[in-house]
Amino acid sequence: MNWTAMLEVVWSVLNSPAVIAAMAAGVVWLLSRLYAAHPAWQEFEGTIIAAVKWAEKAIPDDAANTGAARLDAALKYVLKVYQETEGKPADAKTAASMQEGIQIVHAQLESDGNLSAANVTP
Repeated sequence: MNWTAMLEVVWSVLNSPAVIAAMAAGVVWLLSRLYAAHPAWQEFEGTIIAAVKWAEKAIPDDAANTGAARLDAALKYVLKVYQETEGKPADAKTAASMQEGIQIVHAQLESDGNLSAANVTP
């Protein structure tokens, strides 16, 4: 049996309906796993929005390191709510995810105009 004949057999097996269906099922399974995976902070997005808006009111604009202070205040608030909700403190990975979520939500709120002085009153 030569190489051409072996490649023809492999090609015919790969093009069979059963193999094509199995590959499609594998792709669908992989995509469903990827779609289902989401960051931990998305479950607490409402809390993060409240924390960001609270930190904007609580930390004045003339404070030293305003951005870092607001991020820290919002993160402490979100981690406190996380601990109350989950019954345990957040691990380092979850805390990092929450911090990332705070930064993402803050940027989105700011770009939407929801953090302007008119919308956030002390």
